[in-house]
Parts: sequence; C-alpha cells; structure tokens
Amino acid sequence: MSVSEVWADAPSPCVDVCKYKRAGRCVGCMMTKAEKDSFPRSGSAEAKKAFFDGLMERLRSEHKNPAFWAIAYKRKCEREGVPCPLDEEDAETAG
Repeated sequence: MSVSEVWADAPSPCVDVCKYKRAGRCVGCMMTKAEKDSFPRSGSAEAKKAFFDGLMERLRSEHKNPAFWAIAYKRKCEREGVPCPLDEEDAETAG
C-alpha cells in the first residue's frame, strides 16, 4: 500500500506547547529539540509518515494517551489550511 500524498504536506507534529520537561521531551508532542529540528519539512510522504509512526509508538510505549496531541495536531492542520493526515489514519483504522 502506498502512502497518501496528504502526508507530503503534513506540518510538523509540534503543537506549539514547547515545554521540555519529560526527559528533554516536549510535554505537548513528546519530541526532543533535535527531533523537532530534524522533522522532514520538505521530505517525502513516506519519510513524514515514518516520523509520525515513530512518535505515536513512543506515546503508546510510554503509556501516554496520544488523544491530547492528536486533537491539538488536527486543530493545527485546520489553522494552517492543510488536510490532516491523522484523519486518513482514523479512516483506515475504522475501515
């Protein structure tokens, strides 16, 4: 299955909280400063999806509910006027 091009336009997973308290990770998105800097802004859809998949796995493995982040990220996509790739993920999970 190929990765949708919606991922190619996906903005950074940063949700503009930027408070680094959890072992150097942001309380809003769980990324480190280095990860925020390394997000593939102009990368391929596959690279961005892989980045998001890793982030979601981190949230789950640390027993964090990714719902807060997902809601904040969907709002960010709305503000930026881009389709939210998480909506596609939700559709795949439901279907």
